[in-house]
Amino acid sequence: MVLNIGSRLELFVDGFIIELMKNLELRLHSPERAPLPVFPLIGSYATVIKDGSLYRAYYREENPSYKGRRDYSGHPGEITCYAESKDGKEWIFPSLGLFEVNGTRENNVILAGQPPFSHNFSPFLDIRSGVDEGERFKALAGHPGFQRKVSADGLHAFVSPDGIRWRMKSSSPVIPFDPSWSHAFDSQNVSFWSQEENCYVSYFRTLAPYAGIGKESSVPEPGETAGRTGESGRPEELRTISRATSSDFVHWSKPVAMNPNFPGEHLYTNQVHPYFRAPHIYIAFPTRYMAGRVGSQKTDPMLGSTDILFMTSRPGSNQFDRLFREAFIRPGLDEERWASRANYVALNVVPTADSEVSIYHASSGYRYVMRTDGFVSVRAGAEEGEFTTRPFTFEGNTLLLNVSTSAAGMMKVELRDPSGTAYKGFSLDECEPIVCDRIEHLVQWKGNSGLGSLAGKPVCLRVLMKEADLYSFCFR
Repeated sequence: MVLNIGSRLELFVDGFIIELMKNLELRLHSPERAPLPVFPLIGSYATVIKDGSLYRAYYREENPSYKGRRDYSGHPGEITCYAESKDGKEWIFPSLGLFEVNGTRENNVILAGQPPFSHNFSPFLDIRSGVDEGERFKALAGHPGFQRKVSADGLHAFVSPDGIRWRMKSSSPVIPFDPSWSHAFDSQNVSFWSQEENCYVSYFRTLAPYAGIGKESSVPEPGETAGRTGESGRPEELRTISRATSSDFVHWSKPVAMNPNFPGEHLYTNQVHPYFRAPHIYIAFPTRYMAGRVGSQKTDPMLGSTDILFMTSRPGSNQFDRLFREAFIRPGLDEERWASRANYVALNVVPTADSEVSIYHASSGYRYVMRTDGFVSVRAGAEEGEFTTRPFTFEGNTLLLNVSTSAAGMMKVELRDPSGTAYKGFSLDECEPIVCDRIEHLVQWKGNSGLGSLAGKPVCLRVLMKEADLYSFCFR
């Protein structure tokens, strides 16, 4: 089958484009922690949205004057707060005057006194063509669903013209609680408009039986028992992820369980969103929750250490790709990050410089940074290696690579037909050696000014590399 990639950016996050690989590896790159800002973003179940040149943030807090019952199912003391940033680094917390909290309206609260919706309020900027200006921002929020709670009804839709003043779109839940579930929605339940699927997509918390979940689920981890029971004697379940779609944000499809967990893994959040440079790739940063463990100690089964994973999905898929089982962001040296439920990142990775993207660790206030497109690379060590892509067609007349080599490293690219024959003028021998570190490097072949003659024809990339990383490519 010949793929049609047009001029879209392709990353190596899921092995989708690679057909053969020799003496190379796919390498997961963890982000680096930037210095703590003077005015950091700290809060529960946070979301960061880049709206033009403005960064908007949403997070959960509690009203200091509330003295009533507190639990994890959404109580009257929970509030939703708003922050802004001009550079994505330092945050301001504007006085909005919308709600009286703790005896004053001088605050940044955008939702209060509407339990349980502040528990997991998760907005997005609706990029759908022709969207109503009064509904430019949308959000899902709702009651954590338990069979034993009569009031559990599901996720409700909210809309806003400016991301600050919100109203409920429908008094009834748009994704109702299914009585066949034992538990749902007790997490950040995300949604967005998918350009690729031409519909709204939501990923939300459900539970699934411990036995039979995820890849390799028939092979329990050491010390684990498939189909085990909890202390109550009931079958133990894992926190996992389901997906639904909608054409109007009101009527949603029947949810489908995706179950990306490996044995023993609880995925507390999902943080699925389209990558802003490649919206046909959905990036996910779920919090992995190791129930009954705090640090290296076994403790109360309601407590658990956490870290951040990396996984992806493609539009229309009911599965996640998990090339890497290891943590994307570890708890690290800070002892506080080893406390129970101490690691959550905000929804969305956003650009904060031409060559940098940022991920916000809202549990601690730190910003984590990495190279643009730098999640996964095809890596070559000191020995030469090569890979070949699946056949595809493209649009454009130039090839751009996000590439990094050492001083002794190099890369060359060949364009060949599906039979393995190099197109005339675009062989490895005719490629100008690539020795650089650039987000966009223009590949050149001797005597050829452009690739227009190959546009629309079936093409495979053959890439030869040494001491180098290739993060992404596109035609333009």
